[in-house]
Amino acid sequence: MTRQPIGQHLPTIVLVGRANVGKSTLFNTLIEQKKAIVSDIAGTTRTNNEGISIWRGKEIRIIDTGGFDNAQNEAFADQIIEQDGRALKEADIIIMVADLKVGVLPQEKDLARSLKKRYPHTPIFLVPNKADSKKIELNAGEKEWMSLGLGQPLPVSAANGRGIGDLLDILYTELRKQPIRPKKTKTEKKEEIKIALIGKPNVGKSSLFNKLIGQEKVIVSDIAHTTREPHDTTIEYTHESKKHTFTFIDTAGIRRKSKVAGVLEREGISRSIKTAEQSDIILLVLDGKESIASQDMQLGGLIERRSKSVIILINKWDLTEDNSDAFRNDVKKMVYAHLPHLDFAPILFVSGKTGYRVNQIFPLIVRIAQARHTEIPRNALGKFIEWTTKQHKPSRGKGTRQPKIIGLQQIHSNPPIFEMVIKYRTSIHRSYVNYIENRLREEYNFIGTPIVIKLTKMKK
Repeated sequence: MTRQPIGQHLPTIVLVGRANVGKSTLFNTLIEQKKAIVSDIAGTTRTNNEGISIWRGKEIRIIDTGGFDNAQNEAFADQIIEQDGRALKEADIIIMVADLKVGVLPQEKDLARSLKKRYPHTPIFLVPNKADSKKIELNAGEKEWMSLGLGQPLPVSAANGRGIGDLLDILYTELRKQPIRPKKTKTEKKEEIKIALIGKPNVGKSSLFNKLIGQEKVIVSDIAHTTREPHDTTIEYTHESKKHTFTFIDTAGIRRKSKVAGVLEREGISRSIKTAEQSDIILLVLDGKESIASQDMQLGGLIERRSKSVIILINKWDLTEDNSDAFRNDVKKMVYAHLPHLDFAPILFVSGKTGYRVNQIFPLIVRIAQARHTEIPRNALGKFIEWTTKQHKPSRGKGTRQPKIIGLQQIHSNPPIFEMVIKYRTSIHRSYVNYIENRLREEYNFIGTPIVIKLTKMKK
């Protein structure tokens, strides 16, 4: 098994600067997505964001770094600095973002001095942000900006797009001199499997995410809601000589609305739910040290209602005192008892901290993705329903007439949806529909994948 992050083959531009100068707004503008949460709260970004910027048909990689020079992120300062350092080592160009309205602060002078000393061979561009009008833009001509020793400032407004095109032209011109140059945008994108890690706060999603992608990309902390927004990384996974493209997405912990503290957590949870809706497979992360909570059950219901394929991960299994098969089976029974609507989901016992059995997740994702796209021919389903109803006759729902199944056909895949046609003026008990669903799962190996059966009554 091999896995390789995608995007490292592109030239990389890293955005740095003190908190609240608009790095995340500039990042979103450059990649043309609202990927990073933007707010007036200093230190909103903690974990680096990455994205692809396309300009004149060519791609580059952009990394948005966190601001650590504020009280709110004091607990994470060391990890943010470490993340910034890793990003800067990969940089082909460094953009130092500042606030044109505020002017040059001592932090800018210290940062400029540090960047020039540590990265003498990397081009550094000074980009004063918030040049929202021509009048404000004139402030960039003041001597204090030139005193930073980073050359002519390139004022922009990330909020309204002013100066962004000129900035990109300058950056691409510089990158054409570099060993790694901007790449032409591929018109054909590889089929990508989106996998979201979902769970309540502090179950260890970020540790698992880092182990899955093979890099320390997101900050891991015992402080609940450390992760504020979804972070994604795309990797190429090779299994049995075949390549698969996975995009793993780490999400903010989801908890009850009554316990949500502040606008940033509320926005992070909203984005986490949206991420789950847009993903193909959900990794539902449970804390192996704790019993199933009502919030876990609510998340299970959210996933089931959206017909998502699921793997249930019992995390922190390195801390268990009993690792016997008997105890694992007891835990599985307990999980399915609390999450009966996810009884189709396989359960893995893992550890994001040590990496225990994390590699077992990859081949299971491949199998589930294949199952999700399974299409069964109509004639095969006809034989299946004929044989199945002979083995066990349909049971009545409301009414006195004995129901009869006229036919079964698949009307959709990803997820698999079937239409069952029943005789006019009859009804089938829900338990029998569940029986058909289970038989389909056994016969066609719909592992980890929900099956939707819609009932249609034949017209008279």
